[in-house]
Amino acid sequence: MRSTSFLLLLMPALLTGCLDEPAATPAEAPPATSISLVSLGQTLFEDTNLSSNGNQSCASCHDRTHAFTDPDNTIPVSEGSVPGLFGTRNTPTIAYARFIPALHQEFAEGDMLWMGGLFLDGREDTLEDQAKRPFFNPVEMNNADVPDLINRLRSSPSAVPFLDVFGADALDPGKENAALNQIARALAAFQRTPAFSPFNSRFDQYLRGETTLTAQEQEGMAMFVRADKGNCAACHVMSRSANGEPPAFTDFSYDNLGVPRNTDARFYTSTFADPGLAANVRVNDPVLNGKFRVPTLRNIEKTAPYMHNGVFTDLRTIVEFYSTRDSNPQRWGETEFPDTINRSELGNLKLSDREIDAIVAFMKTLTDQP
Repeated sequence: MRSTSFLLLLMPALLTGCLDEPAATPAEAPPATSISLVSLGQTLFEDTNLSSNGNQSCASCHDRTHAFTDPDNTIPVSEGSVPGLFGTRNTPTIAYARFIPALHQEFAEGDMLWMGGLFLDGREDTLEDQAKRPFFNPVEMNNADVPDLINRLRSSPSAVPFLDVFGADALDPGKENAALNQIARALAAFQRTPAFSPFNSRFDQYLRGETTLTAQEQEGMAMFVRADKGNCAACHVMSRSANGEPPAFTDFSYDNLGVPRNTDARFYTSTFADPGLAANVRVNDPVLNGKFRVPTLRNIEKTAPYMHNGVFTDLRTIVEFYSTRDSNPQRWGETEFPDTINRSELGNLKLSDREIDAIVAFMKTLTDQP
């Protein structure tokens, strides 16, 4: 979270529509994004041949109709290419991921705070490097190594457009690492297209003066911003970016919300605890145990289940948790890292049922149109 003093000035502007371990990819200026590169990226994104059992693609867990999350919202974590093997975290949306900055520290609230980074623990800085990871994760696409992945690409129909874009010799023996970087470039180019960040929700239309919000939605927006009520905007900020982009509904900071253990997750044992940011090799600080990057709330209506462990299945329960975590702890049960929980901004919000319903109604205005 960042300082929220600006929120006192935010509502008038808002209501008038004025808101604003493969090798790393070599550091270089992003390539000019051509139509063919984007098209190739989409083809690779949807190609199940690039997994160990030929049954999983990027789109398997990041489905467009579900705001680029797992279409199976009945389980808290996703099953990988190997049947019966599940990930250790709830699949995050990759919509609007192109706006996530590289992992860095900023001075805020009297302290140095970690910000940004791809994945919930910030372990990669770019879409290109993020794109590589799932190919080699045993509980995701489960390729043994880079040559294994490139061999699968050579025998896939995707090889044809790949060679069209990168040259007839791009998949030749000895060029496997270069081919991996080219795969990552194409996937990142696709993820930077408006398909992933259309900014066309009812909220965006409202900001542009193209529609109105209901009385309940407007009340929810007020509760969302007020520090003495929902205080949601303390972390899910509603200001425009420095580049003038519409609100991202995240400040990209890290928090331990004290969410309950998820005893329904397939990987959990009674002693399992996910350290989140603290386990990032660039951070490696137990003071940060249990902290995860604040996600965008855009399309939150479509991205259930929620939290890093998928413990909550509906939006209303989340708001109830934020409101009563500390005042009614018996309802929520044991958490993983109680010593690092954010207790200053949530936990005893004293929200009424009407206010909770209003906040939920407002969050549903953040859903992008088909």
